[in-house]
Amino acid sequence: MGWDFWIDRGGTFTDIVGRDPDGRLHPHKLLSENPEAYPDAAIQGIRDLLGISGLDPFPSGMIHEVRMGTTVATNALLERKGERTALLVTKGFRDVLRIGNQARPDIFAKEIALPEQLYSTVVEVDERVLVDGTVEVTLQQEQVSKVLERLRKEGFDSLAVAFMHSWKYPEHEKLAGRLAQKAGFTQVSVSHEVSRLVKMVGRGDTTVADAYLSPILRRYVEQVERELGKGPRLQFMMSSGGLTAAGLFHGRDAVLSGPAGGVVGAVETSLRAGFPRMVGFDMGGTSTDVSHYDGVLERTFETEVAGVRMRAPMLQVHTVAAGGGSILRFDGGRFQVGPDSAGADPGPACYRGGGPLTVTDANVMVGKLRPELFPAIFGPGQDEVLDKEVVTKKFDELAVLTGMEPVTVAEGFLRIAVENMANAIKKISVQRGYDVTCYALNCFGGAGGQHACAVADALGVRSVLVHRFSGILSAYGMGLAKVRANRSRALVQTLEPGLIPKLETVTGELQAIVKEELVEQGVSVGDIQMASRVHLRYEGTDTAITVEFSGIPEMKEAFVAKHR
Repeated sequence: MGWDFWIDRGGTFTDIVGRDPDGRLHPHKLLSENPEAYPDAAIQGIRDLLGISGLDPFPSGMIHEVRMGTTVATNALLERKGERTALLVTKGFRDVLRIGNQARPDIFAKEIALPEQLYSTVVEVDERVLVDGTVEVTLQQEQVSKVLERLRKEGFDSLAVAFMHSWKYPEHEKLAGRLAQKAGFTQVSVSHEVSRLVKMVGRGDTTVADAYLSPILRRYVEQVERELGKGPRLQFMMSSGGLTAAGLFHGRDAVLSGPAGGVVGAVETSLRAGFPRMVGFDMGGTSTDVSHYDGVLERTFETEVAGVRMRAPMLQVHTVAAGGGSILRFDGGRFQVGPDSAGADPGPACYRGGGPLTVTDANVMVGKLRPELFPAIFGPGQDEVLDKEVVTKKFDELAVLTGMEPVTVAEGFLRIAVENMANAIKKISVQRGYDVTCYALNCFGGAGGQHACAVADALGVRSVLVHRFSGILSAYGMGLAKVRANRSRALVQTLEPGLIPKLETVTGELQAIVKEELVEQGVSVGDIQMASRVHLRYEGTDTAITVEFSGIPEMKEAFVAKHR
């Protein structure tokens, strides 16, 4: 049996936990971006723990399994650096995704800033299937083939297809998908496979995001597979909190890949420590992720990430732009923390890279971070890794502007950061009716320990859990996670006795699909556990609540209780 590696490739740091053949755990941490030292932090971390230098191949049998969460898709979405994508839609619906659901977060804004679309061009296709299945306009293969040929000549290699009512009648989409593959598109995302749910906007947005992100993700996965060589099993963490094989990892599954590992790690370590209810507090270098657990992993099936609407199962994580690298500013009238981050390069001022003042620097200034105890991640030969002199100088300059003592200025910035993080936790707990004073605050992430007690005080929480791997808990969570697969299908029918046989049929079909997928990934049939859930809503309303699939009285009772 070889080594196992659990990796979280974050925005600032990459965390690695290696488990040797004897079962001992070896933690490791690297900067995610350090091009002068290594091309990829995850592979370099494995090399460091195995003692293999340079570009030497890994010996056969040395590595058994690698589990990884990555921000590759997240960063591509945030920076709008995904694959150039074309969109095919039903004729007459060219602007449907641009119009969206007409939500206005700022109701009094005079200038409405629509989110930037991920697709580069949109082409209308003359086809139409009505909601009752009537084919009003048949899709013309010759016309679609000419359109696809033109798109290929224009340099498009990624295609999203979203036709009206294809969640129920996907034949036209299937045909368009086959024609696209024949035309040479290497990435074809069709909405009935990506998100087989009613509502054109959500389904279309998710399909475009999948087409936009999957090629970027696939290139990274292939790069890691080349480096590891044949033999090791490579699995990735999905946004839903489950692991999947590298070949089944798609863009729509990867947006919260890293934070999902943290949620799983926080829940499992809390349960093992005797805390059945917990609030996850993951403070990293760029942002803080908070989560809530009260017996069930909370998932959302419709969310917005970086201005993009997504309809895919994701663990419910709320993110606020307050991390160790969040930049501190004084605009002459007020202190501001974030949302911009110094990242890994140049990093905080104390990292000796010429960076700005950040939350990390404020902790150095008040003495929470002691340079002599900070790990030497910037190379050997430095007696004090952190540069306290430059931090003191910059806070002295702010002290002159504010008329306060330098340490008081640093404490003021930290109070603002703590308030931002406490408010994020209130949003997912207190605002939803949960009393967190009887919860444990599971603090993790590289910067979590510096602020956990202050955040707990702000919330009235009396128990703070700091696991021995708290600085790399997202990576540790990869090792505690389970292989998962999920499928969904929309019915949009009234819940009545006659519907139960249909629900049982659909459930059986979906269970067969996920069972086959799990078996292909090496899971034995006896170890597979199934859970079927139904999304219910009152007629005429727009928001569904998830309940366990059972008899109608039981489902109604569970729905009413959750609704209340």
